[in-house]
Amino acid sequence: MAEAPSIRSLRIRVKDVLDLLASGASRNEILEDYPYLEDADISAVLEYAARQSYHPVLPVA
Repeated sequence: MAEAPSIRSLRIRVKDVLDLLASGASRNEILEDYPYLEDADISAVLEYAARQSYHPVLPVA
């Protein structure tokens, strides 16, 4: 089984931060709860999620 993607070399998963954001937590709340995270980490999580959800549709001839 592949390891879940995590932030930098920390043991917090990308999914955990996405779940927090989806449940309504603000960036500031997350940063207060996880002081070893940086604002750029949250931006990186969102960028990663956006890239993972991009699936181009190719026309079929």
